Amino acid sequence: MGLFPLAADYNQLPMPDPRFGLGISRTTVYVSARAATASVLSMLLARTLNLPEFYWAPISTVVIILSTINPWTLAWQRFVGTALGAVLGAIIAGYVRPEWAPYLWIIYGLGIFVAGIFSALFRIGTAYRFAAITLTIVLLIAHSSPPRIVALHRFIEVSLGIVVALIVAAFWRIPDATA
Repeated sequence: MGLFPLAADYNQLPMPDPRFGLGISRTTVYVSARAATASVLSMLLARTLNLPEFYWAPISTVVIILSTINPWTLAWQRFVGTALGAVLGAIIAGYVRPEWAPYLWIIYGLGIFVAGIFSALFRIGTAYRFAAITLTIVLLIAHSSPPRIVALHRFIEVSLGIVVALIVAAFWRIPDATA
C-alpha cells in the first residue's frame, strides 16, 4: 500500500461493512468524509485569504484528493501546468488590444499551441492540459483585474487547493485501501 491510496481503489475492496447499510463500505464513507473535509478546508482558507475566485481552491482539492493516479504525480502536473498557463495567459492577454477582438480565436489557438510546445520543451507534457485550461481562463474570461493579477490569483487558488489536498491525504489515510 502506498502513502496515498487511490480513490478508485475503494470500489475494489471486499464486501461492504453491514453497519453502514445500503451496500456502502466503510472505506467509501472514509473517502467521502476526507474529500468533503479537504474541500471545505480549502474553500475556507481561500475565502479567508480573500481570493476573488476562491472556488478554484476546492476544485483543485477535489481533483487531487479523488484522483485515480498518485496524488503527488497529479499535484505536480497541475501545479506546473497552472504556472505555465498563468504565465502564458498573462503575457498574451497583456498584449491583446480591443480592436483585435475579431481575431481572438487565432490568438487563443496560438496560445494553446505555444503551451503545448513549451510543455514538450520543458519535458512536462503531462501538465499540458492544465496549462491549456489556465491559459483559457486567463485569456477568454472577462475579468475586472489586469491579466497578470488574474493569472497570479489563479495560480495561488489552484496551488492552495493542491497543498490542502496533499496535506489531508498524507495525514488522513484510508484504512484497508490497497495500492
